[in-house]
Amino acid sequence: MNSLNKKAFLFDLDGVIVDTAKYHYLAWQKIASKLNINFTIKDNELLKGVSRVRSLDIILELGNIKASQEDKNKWLIEKNEEYLSYLVNMDKNEILPGVMKVLDFLKEKQQLIALGSASKNARPILEKTGILHYFDTIVDGNDVTNAKPDPEVFLIAAKNLNTEAKNAIVFEDSVAGIQAANIGKMTSIGIGETKTLHEAKYIFENFTQISTSFIENLIGEKN
Repeated sequence: MNSLNKKAFLFDLDGVIVDTAKYHYLAWQKIASKLNINFTIKDNELLKGVSRVRSLDIILELGNIKASQEDKNKWLIEKNEEYLSYLVNMDKNEILPGVMKVLDFLKEKQQLIALGSASKNARPILEKTGILHYFDTIVDGNDVTNAKPDPEVFLIAAKNLNTEAKNAIVFEDSVAGIQAANIGKMTSIGIGETKTLHEAKYIFENFTQISTSFIENLIGEKN
């Protein structure tokens, strides 16, 4: 099969493969607390699929705080150092339920697999959880200029895999990520709540609900 016609399965990282969202929240909460901003779990939903720089701006807006670029840069570094301190003890147990079954099945079927994430720590996370070798290409926050819902991260991944965007299938847990997949003319699969991810073509609460026959059908679908 010409690789341009081969399917490519693109995964977001946080909230899809691993739940590092909780660590981002704790790290952001520490920064917010320092600035006397009340930052709740509900507020944290605003940061899903959003870059680190934009996340800080959102938190500052919540507290109605104006800050210099110098202060912002300092807080961004502090946030990342705090976040990385939580990742030190990560292992394969951090992988969300059902993910390995899907990755193993895709490997067995010799499908193209990519990571498309805003995280700049994607590679160390994949290394610590022992699944780096599953991915044929990794496109993360170090490789892109535009954040989701811009489809850049997924378009680069498809290009790296030498396949067309229309053959890409994207697993995402954020509204911005689903929109990015849709704008890129890719098949979008939401992982999470239907009311939040209703723009996705398919929605599953988590990977345990995804059957191998569903994946098989995706592989065989004509575009």
